[in-house]
Amino acid sequence: MRNGKYILFWMLTVLVPINIYIVFYYAPVERTMGIVQKVFYFHVAAAWIGLLAFCVVFGASIAYLRRRQDRMNHLALASAEIGTVFISGTLLTGPLWAYPIWNTWWTWDPRLTTTLVLWFMYVAYLALQSGGATEARKRLSAVYGIIAFINVPLVFFSARWWRSIHPIVVSSDGIGLDGKMRLALFSSVAVFSLLYIYLVPLRMKSIALREQVRELKAELFR
Repeated sequence: MRNGKYILFWMLTVLVPINIYIVFYYAPVERTMGIVQKVFYFHVAAAWIGLLAFCVVFGASIAYLRRRQDRMNHLALASAEIGTVFISGTLLTGPLWAYPIWNTWWTWDPRLTTTLVLWFMYVAYLALQSGGATEARKRLSAVYGIIAFINVPLVFFSARWWRSIHPIVVSSDGIGLDGKMRLALFSSVAVFSLLYIYLVPLRMKSIALREQVRELKAELFR
């Protein structure tokens, strides 16, 4: 496990600069949007990891309710924290990309609105988890994590189900990007995915250590 962590770390130290090079130098500048379109690659990759992380919260919450293993609660919490960071990045980079096209920083488009609701739902999840590591609190957090997952498919399909000005990156016709742009997108998604895989175990370990410290303090001051 430790060797895998170090391998991932060194892979990221190599792949992150390569990805930045591909995005800013290899991929061509889009004719209409210009250089600001480069934000698109990070925006989509962050959105992908944000949704993936919340799928993990959903699965880990179900596993916790079935097995009552603290490790599953740690996985759900770690994934929710990291996913919230990536969804925050999605909400911040979206306006930078969209403003030159839409002439506004924000619009209550279905995709944007459901993403914002998802962010609030998972901030609420983190607040619920921060109330203490009691069994009742963990069960309640798991139930909430399962229910909150309902918004994940809404975010993904919102631009398809409702009238939306948000572009659909992947459709039944494929990906509407030229070869170099497609490589930049896939590269960003892959690097962000590796970063997520690297961060989750680290955060799980820190959560477990934090709970051990709480237990030791409780015993000392009992």
